[in-house]
Amino acid sequence: MLRTTGRSVVIVSIAISLFMPVFIRDSVAKNRPQSSAHIIREVRHELVTLPWYGVFDWLEFEVRPDSAVVLRGQVVHPATKSDAAARVAKIDGVARVINQIEVLPASPSDDRLRIALYRTLYGWNSPLFHYATQAVPSIHIIVNRGRATLKGIVATKGDAQLAYMRARGVPGLFDVKSELQIESEMPR
Repeated sequence: MLRTTGRSVVIVSIAISLFMPVFIRDSVAKNRPQSSAHIIREVRHELVTLPWYGVFDWLEFEVRPDSAVVLRGQVVHPATKSDAAARVAKIDGVARVINQIEVLPASPSDDRLRIALYRTLYGWNSPLFHYATQAVPSIHIIVNRGRATLKGIVATKGDAQLAYMRARGVPGLFDVKSELQIESEMPR
């Protein structure tokens, strides 16, 4: 039985990469029941190993006190949404899965923008190239109807600013937002 005091909720955002830590936004992490920590590890593992998950997708999850898992984010392939929910539902201790993952609309224009952003951020001559060497690069590129959002984790504020400035230089984008987080400023 999972006991909680008040309305404590464990929220986990992940830049799904084999090399990235799970970030828990929980002010009372030490009071979290062991089963919740187990669920967090297992959900992260299942999402990391999704076959269609990539740099153009972003996934987050929340483990509620009643052991329900809420999945959020944006994905390019519909299979990623359904596979994520199916895998998480099989985890011991998960009461139910609430799948709020958005499947981005199919758009050749958005696909061209994704590729242009990828080349701009991760090209061999880019100062951000070293982020491309991870299994899933840590800067995720979400493009929806001509608007781009950069999500993930970078080492320094300078890298975050550089990624934002380079993305703004890609022609054809209506808007660019940066939701990049700095690794040293993340809660542990």
